[in-house]
Parts: sequence; structure tokens; C-alpha cells
Amino acid sequence: MAIVDPTGAEPVPEDRPTHVVRLDAGLVEYRLERRGPAIVVVLHGGHTRAGLPVGEEVFVEAGHTVLAPSRPGYGRTPLSTGTSTSGFADVVGALCAHLGITEVAAVVGTSGGGPTAVTMAARHPGLVRRLILQSAVGTLPWPGRPTRIGAHLLFGTRSERVTWGALRLLLRRAPDTALRLLLSGLTTLPVSDVLADLGPEERAAMIELFCRMRSGHGFLNDLRPTPDLTADIGQPTLVIGTRADRGVPFAHARSLASGIPRAELVESGAASHLMWFGSAWPTTAEKIRAFLSDNRTGGTR
Repeated sequence: MAIVDPTGAEPVPEDRPTHVVRLDAGLVEYRLERRGPAIVVVLHGGHTRAGLPVGEEVFVEAGHTVLAPSRPGYGRTPLSTGTSTSGFADVVGALCAHLGITEVAAVVGTSGGGPTAVTMAARHPGLVRRLILQSAVGTLPWPGRPTRIGAHLLFGTRSERVTWGALRLLLRRAPDTALRLLLSGLTTLPVSDVLADLGPEERAAMIELFCRMRSGHGFLNDLRPTPDLTADIGQPTLVIGTRADRGVPFAHARSLASGIPRAELVESGAASHLMWFGSAWPTTAEKIRAFLSDNRTGGTR
């Protein structure tokens, strides 16, 4: 079964199964895929949601259970459920309690999900053992004024459906042109270099990812400033970034690593913000596996 796009583009593959629960703070959508006893909470970035996994393969291959909630304004989590990073960090803590989860091996914050992951680690040290940040928005001002203006034009309440519908149509009819357009905002390198680093399967996976993205009310909410809680994080932290990232500049990774007391900065050789695509990812994935399996990194202050 597939979702039919109202713009007339080809059908979009259906999301992974998710659930919705009503907590004291409101409704929250989540996906829970049980494997081993170790649990990883994944807070995805902008334009994605619980039913759309991004960069989770490293945790799946390690046998970890994955809990992925949709952040406010994405998927079936309304904007009113824990709108702020602190509010939603507490919502995720309440969701864990609802599911009988008393400890998570790591909270993973990707891109726009980074601030919530940082906040969750700071506010719930008894629950969270480790923190992993991938291409994450940090404490520096973000985004720049041109991007902020463009976001309100393209991803506003009335425009985001049309924007993504048009992009899906372009991705199906002229995929190379569409990828060049989308990647131009995600890399500091020539787009041709990024595309040359992708195999056919990766290129197809990237096209499908872009085809399935939606912004809802969530992306504009992500643009709100968040408090700097990095100094309050006692957990071991892995901060991963790439100098080729135009979406969230590498300076954010440096800032996060310098502000979190027990942080290790890993400079990925990825060619774009989407670090899971390309020849550099296996090396980065191995660092993540080592970080998760090192018992010496567990625990809090």
C-alpha cells in the first residue's frame, strides 16, 4: 500500500508502523522496534517523523531496540505536545516510563533533533546513559537569515504540502536535477562530487528519503532558539559532524563538543549533511558501535 500524492506524482511508500499514546502532556506518536535489551531513543531531524527511519541501520545491526518518537509538529504528534525542547524531552521521558523503559543505552539526536537530545540528557540523567549527536544543531545561532526566510515561504502551513509535492514530482521525473537542487543546500562541496560518491543503491535510497519527507508544523518550530544546557550533561557524548555540511555547519559540532564536559568530537569525511550516504559512513558507523559497546563510557556524573 502507498500514499497517493495530491499533486499527481507517483505514490509514496508507506511509513513504518507507529503508535499514538495520550500522555499527560498530550498525544505523541512513536515507533518501537524491539530487538535486544539495549534501547536507543532516536530523535530524528527536520522534515522526518517516527515512521521514517533515517540512519538507524547501525543500531539495528548492533541488535538494539529502537524507540523513535515524532517530535512536535511532525507525523501524528501535534505541535501542542511539549512544544519546547525541554517540554518534549520530558514527554519522551514520560513515554519511556509508559513503555516500562527505565534506562536507555543512548539518546541519538540528528540535525534538528539535536537540541531535544541534549535537553533530554541534561534533564534525565538517571534514564540516559550516553548521548550521540549527528549533524546536530548546537548552541550557535541557526539557521541564517536567508534560510529562515526561505523556510517560512516554503514550509509554512499553507505551502509545505505543495512544496513537497512539487519536489516529489521532480524527483520522479528528473531525479538528477532534483538531487542537485536539494543537495546544493546540504553540502559545501560541488554537488557533482557528492553524487559521484554515491552508488546506485544509495542514490535510489536518497531519492526515496526525499520523496517521503514532510515538514508539517514541525520544521518552523525547529527554528525557535533553545537554551544552552551543554554544561549540564554528565554522560559520555559522541559528537559527529562534517566540514562539508552546509545545512548545519561544522562549527555546531565543535561548539557542542567544547561545551559538553565528556564529549568526543568525530570529524566525519561525509560529503554532505546526510552523513549516512557515501563512502565515509562505514568508518563513522564503526566509531558509533565502539562507543556504544565500551562499558567504560556508561553512567553519569
